[in-house]
Amino acid sequence: MIILARNFKAIEMKNLVEELTWRGMIHDITPGTEEHLMKGQASVYVGFDPTADSLHVGNLIPIMMLVHAQKAGHKPFALVGGATGLIGDPSGKSQERNLLDTTQIEYNLNAQKEQLKHFLNFEEGDSKAELVNNYDWFKDISLLEFIRGAGKHITVNYMMAKDSVKKRLETGISFTEFTYQLIQGYDFYHLKKNMNVTIQMGGADQWGNITTGTELIRRMGAGEAYALTCPLMTKADGGKFGKTESGTIWLDRKRTSPYEFYQFWLNASDEDVLKYLRTFTLIGQEEIEKLEKEHSEAPHLRAMQKRLAEYMTRKVHSDADYDMALKASSILFGKSTNEDLMALDEETFLGVFKGVNQSEISRSTLSNGINIIELLSVESGFLGSKGEARRNLQQNAISLNKEKVSEELVVGDSHLLNNKFLLLQKGKKNYFVVKITD
Repeated sequence: MIILARNFKAIEMKNLVEELTWRGMIHDITPGTEEHLMKGQASVYVGFDPTADSLHVGNLIPIMMLVHAQKAGHKPFALVGGATGLIGDPSGKSQERNLLDTTQIEYNLNAQKEQLKHFLNFEEGDSKAELVNNYDWFKDISLLEFIRGAGKHITVNYMMAKDSVKKRLETGISFTEFTYQLIQGYDFYHLKKNMNVTIQMGGADQWGNITTGTELIRRMGAGEAYALTCPLMTKADGGKFGKTESGTIWLDRKRTSPYEFYQFWLNASDEDVLKYLRTFTLIGQEEIEKLEKEHSEAPHLRAMQKRLAEYMTRKVHSDADYDMALKASSILFGKSTNEDLMALDEETFLGVFKGVNQSEISRSTLSNGINIIELLSVESGFLGSKGEARRNLQQNAISLNKEKVSEELVVGDSHLLNNKFLLLQKGKKNYFVVKITD
């Protein structure tokens, strides 16, 4: 379908619902949503919780919904909840959440804004994304105004019927969190009235909050509005998506290194990877089906996992980070050289060897030179005795920084990685990191 945009340029409107459907990204949708989207450019929004200074991989699902909306010719709005973040959303939570102060929320908002810019075009065109903060309108509304203007339109019975509230009634829910759905509903009303945003999207657990918004819009005489949610991501093994033994997978490299990020996607199970390719990437149906065929013929090559990990690392971080992750992976799991190890920056090195046993020695000790036998046993504690160190060296079983060494070696400053690490190795998989302290 071709429409004329506000600048009178022709825009081809693609069927957003059709695209999301084949990708398995629709859980619930209000009647008339698809027809509304096909009439012309629509404005759609997704809300983001500012309780952390970084988005995580779970946030990528609603982000990708906005990305697909923008690609289909619609205008995306990303709402960061400066006001709602002061309250806390009870959806999917078993207990009351800690409240943040305005200073912390403002810091988190600014950090999240920068991450959203990696995915959405905020710069130009009729479908350029907009970033809004609900604190900007709630800060000027008094409690009495809100109760009179919005509260009288939604009954307590209606609010208590929502799953997000019903699941909390047994354990208890504060009035603060009980009001969350009404406040989020007012967000939708404000955006509809002032910016003609007609569709809210989000995860399946947001359905109750979103439909409260569509109902509030109708009852307050602001016209029709629509809702569209995507399934919550689950893992085939029952584990929580986006969680690993080391914790949440964040988009911020300071919280999750690009190497760890790459490994998260690379380690996706065969049952999950096809779902991830459809949900988290813009890879087309033809290429995904080709990857699926390649994988079925040679599953040990993990073609789908490698393509997913490459795409996500390049997209969220950079081409250079992807190249670094490949080198890092080869160090632990494939053939690599001293040059590969030397090429790793400190961040990636620490990510690769996270969890590996470590010890520290002073820089002054190393500057005078240490015999490898002393380093392996007395100084580092990697091996139990000088005799054990000598036997392993004679058996050619010891490597320093991925190079085999003999018992005559004297280790000094010139052997340091990033001027502060030594990597000891016994056999193929027994690693040990020595950190040099000043």
